[in-house]
Amino acid sequence: MNILAVDTAGKTAGVALLQDDRLLYECYLDAGMPPSETILPLIDNCLKFCHLTCADIDVYGVNAGPGSFTGLRIGLAAVKGLAFPRETLCAPVSTLEALAAAHTGEGTVLCALDARRAQVYSAAFDLATHERLMDDDARAVADLAQFVENCKKPLFFVGDGAALCYNKYGEIPGVLAVPPALRGGRAAAVALVAKQMARHGETVLPEALLP
Repeated sequence: MNILAVDTAGKTAGVALLQDDRLLYECYLDAGMPPSETILPLIDNCLKFCHLTCADIDVYGVNAGPGSFTGLRIGLAAVKGLAFPRETLCAPVSTLEALAAAHTGEGTVLCALDARRAQVYSAAFDLATHERLMDDDARAVADLAQFVENCKKPLFFVGDGAALCYNKYGEIPGVLAVPPALRGGRAAAVALVAKQMARHGETVLPEALLP
């Protein structure tokens, strides 16, 4: 199965191609350029370097939110345009679930996207099992206190809202640092979640893709 995944939900852009369990290609771009200028060239390069065309893609994965209003719509529009001609199935992936899927080990990962006004779109997952511990929702950073203080395992923050969380909770015992360069979204993780969604029959036709 060939899965082409697109990540435009945050301040970065990325494209990945997963072939069964093998990651053939991934590009991560954090150069300050808008995804409207970068995502189609990134997809084009991905297909060229992998010697594939859109006809070879079985599933498209794309972040469906939460995230940047403009970025999400650019990614969804790009995938719709590629998927429509052949009615290729698409996986609308939770941005927060994809952030968690990029990390493994022992502990808890709290995924946070900056929602402005001291709020974050947030969700939490067990790192070992990726079991969801907190649903996707917008929360004040201060309202995460009970979850953080009661967490029984080492706790990590990722996403572009991680800095807000570390500023508030970084000194609490059990909270461990993730280097800023490793906190962002990964298109490869979007592809992994898309693969699971395809297995569980959770894909949709391109016209049903919505943020």
